[in-house]
Amino acid sequence: MRCRRRLAEWTEAGVWPRLDGALFSRLRAANALDLSRAAVDGSHIRALKRDPRPDEAPSTGAGQAASTT
Repeated sequence: MRCRRRLAEWTEAGVWPRLDGALFSRLRAANALDLSRAAVDGSHIRALKRDPRPDEAPSTGAGQAASTT
């Protein structure tokens, strides 16, 4: 449980954005950062305008198949 608590403390203290900033600053200063083939992934960003209860996907069949075991 200690690791989880420490991770929460660091997250609350803003350690991760500062660490990212320091790392990227050093990489840029050393001309060691190549973003020519970078991809942006927003999966870690919370969707603010999401439907709170999305509709269930429609069924694709009449029912479940019989068990073969």
